[in-house]
Amino acid sequence: MKGKIESGQLCTVAPVLEDKLQKGDIVLCKVNGSQYLHLIKAIQGKRFQIGNNIGRINGWITFQSIYGKLIQVEP
Repeated sequence: MKGKIESGQLCTVAPVLEDKLQKGDIVLCKVNGSQYLHLIKAIQGKRFQIGNNIGRINGWITFQSIYGKLIQVEP
């Protein structure tokens, strides 16, 4: 399966409010000290389950670990 974002593509991330995030959004988040772009797979109260494009689930984070939402990808 091909990724939604390929290596080397320029990504634009913008701040977002917690109540505007939805399942399927791509967010820039901090996981174990590193920053990654991840898909929001599920929302449970104030927790967000993140994962990748091919079905892997990485775990749950809070809004404090989300820096912004992907708004544009350029080739």
